[in-house]
Amino acid sequence: MKTRAVRLYGAHDIRLEEFELSPVGDDGVRCKVISDSICMSTYKALQQGAAHKRVPDDVATNPTIIRHEFCGIVDEVGRNWAHKFKKGDGFVIQPAHMYQGSLTAPGYSFRECGGDATYVNIPWETLHMDCLLPYNSDVYFYGSLAEPMSCIIATFHAMYHTRDGEYVHDMGIVEGGKMALLAGVGPMGLGAIDYALHCDRKPSLLVVTDIDDARLARAESIYTVEHAKACGVELHYVNTGKAEHPAETLRELTGGTGYDDVICFAPVKPVVEQGDAILAVDGCLNFFAGPSDTQFSATVNFYNVHYGRTHVAATNHGNTDDMREAIAMMNKGLLNPAAMITHIGGLDCVVETTTNLPKIPGGKKLIYTQIDLPLTAIADFAEKGKTEPLFAELDNIVTAHNGLWNAEAEHYLLEKRQK
Repeated sequence: MKTRAVRLYGAHDIRLEEFELSPVGDDGVRCKVISDSICMSTYKALQQGAAHKRVPDDVATNPTIIRHEFCGIVDEVGRNWAHKFKKGDGFVIQPAHMYQGSLTAPGYSFRECGGDATYVNIPWETLHMDCLLPYNSDVYFYGSLAEPMSCIIATFHAMYHTRDGEYVHDMGIVEGGKMALLAGVGPMGLGAIDYALHCDRKPSLLVVTDIDDARLARAESIYTVEHAKACGVELHYVNTGKAEHPAETLRELTGGTGYDDVICFAPVKPVVEQGDAILAVDGCLNFFAGPSDTQFSATVNFYNVHYGRTHVAATNHGNTDDMREAIAMMNKGLLNPAAMITHIGGLDCVVETTTNLPKIPGGKKLIYTQIDLPLTAIADFAEKGKTEPLFAELDNIVTAHNGLWNAEAEHYLLEKRQK
Protein backbone atom coordinates (compact mmCIF):
# COMPACT_ATOMS: atom_id res chain seq x y z
CA MET A 1 0.00 0.00 0.00
CA LYS A 2 1.16 3.52 -0.76
CA THR A 3 1.22 6.22 1.87
CA ARG A 4 1.60 9.98 1.51
CA ALA A 5 3.80 11.39 4.22
CA VAL A 6 6.14 14.16 5.27
CA ARG A 7 9.63 12.78 5.83
CA LEU A 8 12.76 14.14 7.48
CA TYR A 9 16.01 13.81 5.51
CA GLY A 10 18.22 15.95 7.70
CA ALA A 11 18.56 19.40 9.21
CA HIS A 12 16.19 21.86 7.47
CA ASP A 13 15.07 19.16 5.01
CA ILE A 14 11.53 17.73 5.12
CA ARG A 15 9.55 16.62 2.05
CA LEU A 16 5.98 15.59 1.29
CA GLU A 17 6.24 12.33 -0.68
CA GLU A 18 4.36 9.22 -1.66
CA PHE A 19 6.00 5.83 -1.17
CA GLU A 20 5.20 2.16 -0.65
CA LEU A 21 4.74 0.77 2.85
CA SER A 22 6.12 -2.66 3.70
CA PRO A 23 3.62 -5.55 3.90
CA VAL A 24 2.06 -5.86 7.35
CA GLY A 25 2.97 -9.50 7.92
CA ASP A 26 2.01 -11.64 10.90
CA ASP A 27 3.65 -9.37 13.50
CA GLY A 28 2.50 -5.97 12.23
CA VAL A 29 -0.33 -3.47 12.47
CA ARG A 30 -1.17 -0.83 9.86
CA CYS A 31 -3.15 2.28 10.78
CA LYS A 32 -4.94 5.07 8.96
CA VAL A 33 -4.05 8.45 10.45
CA ILE A 34 -6.88 10.98 10.70
CA SER A 35 -5.45 13.82 12.78
CA ASP A 36 -2.09 14.99 14.03
CA SER A 37 -1.18 17.92 16.24
CA ILE A 38 2.01 19.85 15.51
CA CYS A 39 4.50 20.06 18.38
CA MET A 40 7.49 22.38 18.66
CA SER A 41 9.59 19.28 19.35
CA THR A 42 9.39 18.39 15.66
CA TYR A 43 10.69 21.83 14.73
CA LYS A 44 13.68 21.15 16.98
CA ALA A 45 14.25 17.83 15.18
CA LEU A 46 14.08 19.68 11.85
CA GLN A 47 16.71 22.14 13.03
CA GLN A 48 19.06 19.43 14.27
CA GLY A 49 18.51 16.57 11.85
CA ALA A 50 20.70 13.56 12.64
CA ALA A 51 22.18 15.42 15.63
CA HIS A 52 18.83 15.10 17.43
CA LYS A 53 18.81 12.41 20.12
CA ARG A 54 15.77 10.64 18.63
CA VAL A 55 16.71 10.92 14.94
CA PRO A 56 18.82 8.08 13.44
CA ASP A 57 22.27 8.81 12.04
CA ASP A 58 21.32 7.48 8.59
CA VAL A 59 18.23 9.67 8.19
CA ALA A 60 19.61 11.15 4.93
CA THR A 61 19.31 7.75 3.23
CA ASN A 62 16.50 6.30 5.37
CA PRO A 63 14.19 9.26 6.01
CA THR A 64 11.73 9.15 8.90
CA ILE A 65 8.10 10.30 9.05
CA ILE A 66 7.65 13.31 11.33
CA ARG A 67 5.16 14.07 14.13
CA HIS A 68 4.06 12.07 17.13
CA GLU A 69 0.67 13.40 18.30
CA PHE A 70 -1.61 11.35 16.10
CA CYS A 71 -4.88 9.49 16.17
CA GLY A 72 -6.88 7.42 13.73
CA ILE A 73 -8.20 3.97 12.84
CA VAL A 74 -6.59 0.53 12.73
CA ASP A 75 -6.57 -0.57 9.09
CA GLU A 76 -4.91 -4.01 8.98
CA VAL A 77 -3.79 -6.45 11.68
CA GLY A 78 -1.29 -9.31 11.47
CA ARG A 79 -2.40 -12.56 13.02
CA ASN A 80 -0.04 -12.27 16.00
CA TRP A 81 -1.92 -9.15 17.15
CA ALA A 82 -5.44 -10.22 16.19
CA HIS A 83 -6.20 -10.95 19.86
CA LYS A 84 -5.74 -7.27 20.68
CA PHE A 85 -6.64 -5.17 17.62
CA LYS A 86 -9.11 -5.34 14.78
CA LYS A 87 -9.77 -3.30 11.65
CA GLY A 88 -11.84 -0.22 12.46
CA ASP A 89 -10.63 0.20 16.05
CA GLY A 90 -9.71 3.73 17.06
CA PHE A 91 -6.17 4.32 18.32
CA VAL A 92 -3.81 6.87 19.79
CA ILE A 93 -0.03 6.59 20.03
CA GLN A 94 2.14 6.95 23.12
CA PRO A 95 5.41 7.74 21.32
CA ALA A 96 7.66 7.57 24.39
CA HIS A 97 7.72 3.77 24.53
CA MET A 98 11.29 3.67 25.95
CA TYR A 99 11.90 0.14 24.68
CA GLN A 100 15.00 -1.14 26.53
CA GLY A 101 15.75 2.46 27.48
CA SER A 102 16.01 3.61 23.85
CA LEU A 103 14.95 7.13 22.84
CA THR A 104 13.56 5.94 19.50
CA ALA A 105 10.00 7.11 18.98
CA PRO A 106 7.33 7.37 16.27
CA GLY A 107 7.56 10.78 14.65
CA TYR A 108 11.33 10.93 14.92
CA SER A 109 12.96 7.55 14.40
CA PHE A 110 10.95 5.34 12.07
CA ARG A 111 10.76 5.20 8.29
CA GLU A 112 7.15 4.00 8.26
CA CYS A 113 5.57 5.55 11.36
CA GLY A 114 4.80 9.17 12.17
CA GLY A 115 1.78 11.41 12.45
CA ASP A 116 2.11 13.33 9.19
CA ALA A 117 1.04 10.47 6.97
CA THR A 118 -2.09 8.95 5.49
CA TYR A 119 -1.16 5.37 6.52
CA VAL A 120 1.59 4.03 8.79
CA ASN A 121 3.02 0.72 9.94
CA ILE A 122 3.28 0.61 13.73
CA PRO A 123 6.79 -0.26 14.98
CA TRP A 124 7.18 -3.56 16.80
CA GLU A 125 8.62 -1.67 19.80
CA THR A 126 5.44 0.37 20.12
CA LEU A 127 3.27 -2.74 20.02
CA HIS A 128 5.50 -4.65 22.42
CA MET A 129 5.47 -1.81 24.98
CA ASP A 130 1.65 -1.51 24.80
CA CYS A 131 1.87 2.02 23.39
CA LEU A 132 -0.76 1.62 20.66
CA LEU A 133 -3.71 2.53 22.85
CA PRO A 134 -7.43 2.02 22.22
CA TYR A 135 -9.41 5.18 21.58
CA ASN A 136 -13.16 4.78 21.64
CA SER A 137 -14.36 8.03 20.12
CA ASP A 138 -15.01 9.49 16.68
CA VAL A 139 -13.61 12.88 17.77
CA TYR A 140 -10.09 12.46 16.48
CA PHE A 141 -8.55 15.78 17.47
CA TYR A 142 -9.03 14.91 21.14
CA GLY A 143 -6.99 11.78 20.49
CA SER A 144 -4.21 13.87 18.94
CA LEU A 145 -4.21 16.06 22.03
CA ALA A 146 -4.01 13.07 24.38
CA GLU A 147 -0.22 13.01 24.01
CA PRO A 148 0.39 16.67 24.95
CA MET A 149 -2.17 16.33 27.75
CA SER A 150 -0.29 13.27 29.00
CA CYS A 151 2.85 15.43 29.21
CA ILE A 152 0.95 17.93 31.36
CA ILE A 153 -0.47 15.18 33.56
CA ALA A 154 3.03 13.74 33.95
CA THR A 155 4.25 17.13 35.13
CA PHE A 156 1.64 17.28 37.88
CA HIS A 157 2.48 13.72 38.95
CA ALA A 158 6.24 14.38 38.87
CA MET A 159 6.08 17.27 41.35
CA TYR A 160 7.28 16.10 44.73
CA HIS A 161 7.47 17.28 48.32
CA THR A 162 9.49 16.22 51.31
CA ARG A 163 8.63 15.65 54.93
CA ASP A 164 10.86 17.62 57.28
CA GLY A 165 13.01 15.17 59.19
CA GLU A 166 11.86 12.17 57.17
CA TYR A 167 13.46 10.59 54.10
CA VAL A 168 10.22 10.43 52.16
CA HIS A 169 9.14 12.08 48.91
CA ASP A 170 5.41 12.59 48.49
CA MET A 171 4.66 12.62 44.75
CA GLY A 172 2.26 15.03 43.09
CA ILE A 173 1.22 18.64 43.67
CA VAL A 174 0.12 19.68 47.15
CA GLU A 175 -3.61 19.07 47.37
CA GLY A 176 -5.23 22.32 48.43
CA GLY A 177 -1.88 24.06 48.02
CA LYS A 178 -0.75 27.14 46.13
CA MET A 179 0.28 26.79 42.50
CA ALA A 180 1.67 29.11 39.82
CA LEU A 181 1.87 28.52 36.05
CA LEU A 182 4.48 30.92 34.66
CA ALA A 183 4.18 31.93 31.00
CA GLY A 184 1.11 29.78 31.32
CA VAL A 185 -1.29 30.81 28.55
CA GLY A 186 0.38 29.11 25.59
CA PRO A 187 -1.15 25.83 24.38
CA MET A 188 0.46 23.67 27.06
CA GLY A 189 -0.26 26.22 29.76
CA LEU A 190 -3.93 26.24 28.80
CA GLY A 191 -3.97 22.46 29.09
CA ALA A 192 -2.40 22.77 32.52
CA ILE A 193 -5.08 25.22 33.66
CA ASP A 194 -7.75 22.78 32.45
CA TYR A 195 -6.15 19.88 34.30
CA ALA A 196 -5.52 21.86 37.50
CA LEU A 197 -9.20 22.84 37.68
CA HIS A 198 -10.63 19.41 36.91
CA CYS A 199 -8.24 16.76 38.23
CA ASP A 200 -8.78 14.96 41.53
CA ARG A 201 -5.88 16.75 43.28
CA LYS A 202 -6.54 20.48 42.93
CA PRO A 203 -4.67 23.47 44.35
CA SER A 204 -6.69 25.96 46.38
CA LEU A 205 -4.90 28.89 44.69
CA LEU A 206 -3.90 28.94 41.02
CA VAL A 207 -2.02 31.93 39.58
CA VAL A 208 -1.40 32.09 35.82
CA THR A 209 1.07 34.59 34.37
CA ASP A 210 2.09 36.00 31.01
CA ILE A 211 3.27 39.32 29.60
CA ASP A 212 0.57 39.67 26.92
CA ASP A 213 -2.87 41.01 27.82
CA ALA A 214 -4.54 39.50 24.76
CA ARG A 215 -3.31 35.99 25.56
CA LEU A 216 -4.32 36.38 29.19
CA ALA A 217 -7.78 37.64 28.18
CA ARG A 218 -8.30 34.66 25.88
CA ALA A 219 -7.33 32.25 28.65
CA GLU A 220 -9.64 33.97 31.12
CA SER A 221 -12.54 33.82 28.63
CA ILE A 222 -12.11 30.04 28.39
CA TYR A 223 -11.25 29.20 32.00
CA THR A 224 -13.12 31.85 33.91
CA VAL A 225 -12.52 32.91 37.48
CA GLU A 226 -16.15 32.04 38.20
CA HIS A 227 -15.81 28.52 36.83
CA ALA A 228 -12.62 28.01 38.83
CA LYS A 229 -14.41 29.10 41.99
CA ALA A 230 -17.12 26.52 41.30
CA CYS A 231 -14.30 23.95 41.08
CA GLY A 232 -12.99 25.06 44.48
CA VAL A 233 -10.00 26.99 43.11
CA GLU A 234 -9.16 30.69 43.53
CA LEU A 235 -7.83 31.68 40.09
CA HIS A 236 -5.84 34.79 39.20
CA TYR A 237 -4.43 35.92 35.84
CA VAL A 238 -1.43 38.25 36.20
CA ASN A 239 0.50 40.25 33.60
CA THR A 240 3.96 40.18 35.17
CA GLY A 241 5.25 42.50 32.44
CA LYS A 242 3.37 45.33 34.11
CA ALA A 243 4.69 44.63 37.61
CA GLU A 244 7.72 46.57 38.84
CA HIS A 245 8.72 43.61 41.02
CA PRO A 246 7.00 40.52 39.56
CA ALA A 247 8.17 38.02 42.18
CA GLU A 248 6.98 40.23 45.03
CA THR A 249 3.64 40.78 43.29
CA LEU A 250 3.15 37.03 42.90
CA ARG A 251 4.18 36.24 46.49
CA GLU A 252 1.65 38.79 47.78
CA LEU A 253 -1.16 36.66 46.32
CA THR A 254 -0.08 33.84 48.67
CA GLY A 255 -0.01 36.06 51.73
CA GLY A 256 3.75 36.14 51.48
CA THR A 257 4.37 32.43 52.02
CA GLY A 258 5.09 31.52 48.40
CA TYR A 259 3.97 28.68 46.16
CA ASP A 260 4.09 24.96 46.81
CA ASP A 261 4.15 24.12 43.10
CA VAL A 262 5.45 26.25 40.23
CA ILE A 263 5.58 25.16 36.58
CA CYS A 264 7.65 27.17 34.11
CA PHE A 265 6.40 27.03 30.51
CA ALA A 266 9.10 29.20 28.89
CA PRO A 267 12.83 28.51 28.57
CA VAL A 268 13.63 32.08 29.52
CA LYS A 269 16.19 32.82 32.24
CA PRO A 270 14.23 35.59 34.05
CA VAL A 271 11.08 33.42 34.09
CA VAL A 272 12.94 30.46 35.58
CA GLU A 273 14.54 32.70 38.21
CA GLN A 274 11.15 34.22 38.96
CA GLY A 275 9.85 30.71 39.60
CA ASP A 276 12.69 30.00 42.00
CA ALA A 277 12.08 33.29 43.82
CA ILE A 278 8.41 32.59 44.57
CA LEU A 279 8.79 29.08 46.01
CA ALA A 280 7.47 28.39 49.50
CA VAL A 281 9.29 26.19 51.99
CA ASP A 282 9.47 22.74 50.36
CA GLY A 283 8.35 24.33 47.09
CA CYS A 284 8.84 22.41 43.84
CA LEU A 285 9.74 24.15 40.57
CA ASN A 286 9.09 22.11 37.44
CA PHE A 287 10.99 23.29 34.36
CA PHE A 288 8.52 22.13 31.70
CA ALA A 289 9.78 24.06 28.69
CA GLY A 290 12.51 22.28 26.76
CA PRO A 291 15.26 24.66 25.59
CA SER A 292 17.05 24.22 22.28
CA ASP A 293 20.17 25.85 23.72
CA THR A 294 22.28 23.07 25.23
CA GLN A 295 23.98 25.64 27.49
CA PHE A 296 20.76 27.16 28.87
CA SER A 297 21.08 27.93 32.56
CA ALA A 298 19.55 30.11 35.27
CA THR A 299 20.40 31.13 38.84
CA VAL A 300 18.99 29.13 41.74
CA ASN A 301 18.94 30.41 45.33
CA PHE A 302 20.89 27.72 47.14
CA TYR A 303 20.29 29.37 50.50
CA ASN A 304 16.64 28.46 50.03
CA VAL A 305 17.58 25.00 48.77
CA HIS A 306 19.47 24.37 52.00
CA TYR A 307 17.20 26.04 54.54
CA GLY A 308 13.87 26.01 52.75
CA ARG A 309 14.08 22.60 51.05
CA THR A 310 13.17 24.16 47.68
CA HIS A 311 13.88 21.88 44.74
CA VAL A 312 13.64 21.49 40.97
CA ALA A 313 12.00 18.77 38.88
CA ALA A 314 11.48 18.35 35.14
CA THR A 315 9.43 16.25 32.76
CA ASN A 316 9.68 15.94 28.99
CA HIS A 317 7.03 13.34 28.22
CA GLY A 318 4.21 11.38 29.76
CA ASN A 319 3.89 7.63 30.10
CA THR A 320 1.19 5.24 29.01
CA ASP A 321 -0.77 5.62 32.25
CA ASP A 322 -0.73 9.41 31.86
CA MET A 323 -2.17 9.07 28.37
CA ARG A 324 -4.85 6.68 29.56
CA GLU A 325 -5.78 9.21 32.24
CA ALA A 326 -6.00 11.95 29.62
CA ILE A 327 -8.26 9.85 27.38
CA ALA A 328 -10.49 8.84 30.29
CA MET A 329 -10.91 12.43 31.46
CA MET A 330 -11.71 13.64 27.93
CA ASN A 331 -14.24 10.84 27.44
CA LYS A 332 -15.92 11.84 30.71
CA GLY A 333 -16.03 15.49 29.66
CA LEU A 334 -13.66 16.54 32.45
CA LEU A 335 -11.04 17.90 30.04
CA ASN A 336 -11.55 19.93 26.89
CA PRO A 337 -8.11 20.63 25.40
CA ALA A 338 -9.66 22.31 22.34
CA ALA A 339 -8.38 25.60 23.76
CA MET A 340 -4.90 24.54 22.64
CA ILE A 341 -5.87 24.63 18.96
CA THR A 342 -5.69 27.89 17.03
CA HIS A 343 -5.12 26.64 13.45
CA ILE A 344 -6.20 23.76 11.23
CA GLY A 345 -4.78 22.50 7.96
CA GLY A 346 -4.24 19.53 5.68
CA LEU A 347 -1.24 17.36 4.92
CA ASP A 348 -0.17 19.66 2.09
CA CYS A 349 0.61 22.54 4.48
CA VAL A 350 2.85 20.58 6.86
CA VAL A 351 6.23 21.32 5.26
CA GLU A 352 5.71 25.07 5.20
CA THR A 353 4.06 25.13 8.63
CA THR A 354 6.81 23.12 10.31
CA THR A 355 9.59 25.11 8.68
CA ASN A 356 8.08 28.41 9.85
CA LEU A 357 6.51 27.24 13.11
CA PRO A 358 8.14 29.77 15.49
CA LYS A 359 6.99 32.61 13.21
CA ILE A 360 3.33 31.54 13.23
CA PRO A 361 1.46 33.03 16.18
CA GLY A 362 -1.10 31.17 18.24
CA GLY A 363 -1.24 27.72 19.78
CA LYS A 364 -1.47 24.22 18.39
CA LYS A 365 -1.70 23.66 14.65
CA LEU A 366 -4.00 20.69 13.99
CA ILE A 367 -3.45 18.71 10.80
CA TYR A 368 -6.00 16.44 9.14
CA THR A 369 -3.81 14.11 7.12
CA GLN A 370 -6.48 12.72 4.80
CA ILE A 371 -7.23 16.13 3.26
CA ASP A 372 -5.47 19.05 1.61
CA LEU A 373 -6.16 22.43 3.19
CA PRO A 374 -4.03 25.56 3.68
CA LEU A 375 -3.11 26.27 7.28
CA THR A 376 -5.89 28.53 8.53
CA ALA A 377 -6.33 30.31 11.84
CA ILE A 378 -9.68 29.75 13.52
CA ALA A 379 -9.78 33.51 14.05
CA ASP A 380 -9.69 33.96 10.25
CA PHE A 381 -12.67 31.70 9.48
CA ALA A 382 -15.11 34.62 9.29
CA GLU A 383 -13.00 36.55 6.77
CA LYS A 384 -12.32 33.49 4.61
CA GLY A 385 -15.99 32.61 4.85
CA LYS A 386 -16.88 35.67 2.79
CA THR A 387 -15.61 33.86 -0.31
CA GLU A 388 -15.47 30.20 0.78
CA PRO A 389 -18.66 28.51 2.03
CA LEU A 390 -16.66 25.84 3.91
CA PHE A 391 -15.15 28.42 6.22
CA ALA A 392 -18.41 30.33 6.57
CA GLU A 393 -20.04 27.23 8.05
CA LEU A 394 -16.98 26.40 10.16
CA ASP A 395 -17.11 29.93 11.55
CA ASN A 396 -20.76 29.46 12.51
CA ILE A 397 -19.91 26.20 14.27
CA VAL A 398 -16.92 27.45 16.26
CA THR A 399 -18.70 30.68 17.18
CA ALA A 400 -21.38 28.57 18.84
CA HIS A 401 -18.60 26.89 20.88
CA ASN A 402 -16.93 30.01 22.31
CA GLY A 403 -14.55 30.21 19.36
CA LEU A 404 -13.07 26.76 20.00
CA TRP A 405 -12.51 23.89 17.60
CA ASN A 406 -14.96 21.11 18.40
CA ALA A 407 -16.42 17.76 17.37
CA GLU A 408 -19.12 19.27 15.15
CA ALA A 409 -16.54 21.33 13.26
CA GLU A 410 -14.30 18.30 12.77
CA HIS A 411 -17.16 16.15 11.48
CA TYR A 412 -18.25 18.87 9.06
CA LEU A 413 -14.72 19.44 7.74
CA LEU A 414 -14.03 15.74 7.15
CA GLU A 415 -17.43 15.20 5.54
CA LYS A 416 -16.82 18.03 3.08
CA ARG A 417 -13.14 17.52 2.29
CA GLN A 418 -12.11 13.93 2.95
CA LYS A 419 -11.74 11.89 -0.21
